[in-house]
Amino acid sequence: MNFENQVVLIVGASSGMGRIVALEMAKEGAKLSVTARSKDKLESLAAEISANGGECLALAGDALDESAAEGVVKSTVERFGRIDVVLLNAGGAPAIDMRTMNAAEVKSYMRTNYDVTVNYLFPVLEQMKMQRSGFVAHTNSLAGFLGVPLQGPYSAAKGAVRLLMDTCRVEFAGYGIKFASIYPGFVATERTQDDGMPAPLEISAEKAAAHILYALRKEKADYLFPPVMRWLIRLAGVLPKPVVNRILAREVPPL
Repeated sequence: MNFENQVVLIVGASSGMGRIVALEMAKEGAKLSVTARSKDKLESLAAEISANGGECLALAGDALDESAAEGVVKSTVERFGRIDVVLLNAGGAPAIDMRTMNAAEVKSYMRTNYDVTVNYLFPVLEQMKMQRSGFVAHTNSLAGFLGVPLQGPYSAAKGAVRLLMDTCRVEFAGYGIKFASIYPGFVATERTQDDGMPAPLEISAEKAAAHILYALRKEKADYLFPPVMRWLIRLAGVLPKPVVNRILAREVPPL
């Protein structure tokens, strides 16, 4: 994929990986629409892109608000006429111990990691169906492949999105729409700093963004990184469950 003259909507672009990806795409000639909750950070990003000769529309909105998400998609199409690529990059969670949580607290992570994706995904798909083309990319997590200690509700939400995207790639193929599920390991960002989670093999946001851009350029259906974590996840998929559980149990704090 060449980003030049591509209309790209990035959800979760105000900081971290999303911001870096937006800046790089702008350098390569993409026409950007960026959204997140922070209006000031978005406007700063748009100003930086514009100062370097790029084109960027900043649209602040809460991804938990279905109507707001629809409005962002509508405004993007009104400005640029289409959406060629969307990067759904919203979500996250600190260390969360289910032994201290109630049902409402557990379900809240489904909203902040599943609903935020769905709220943008389906308005975008309606537009791409009319275009008969499009590329949908989602920043998931390696935690979506197994139940990670201190991340149970987050892992469950990411697993749900993984399966949803797998179904979408089959059901929407007839419209010329392609899908990419991108699975980072631990990434050092402002949001993850001091979040209480062990972070083995953590990489910088810059390196993570480079992986994301690679996956988009190559139109990877599934892309797991960094490589060592990719193989550890694959190994966990073939090892006996009791063995995997014993390994994961090392990260569980005592009661």
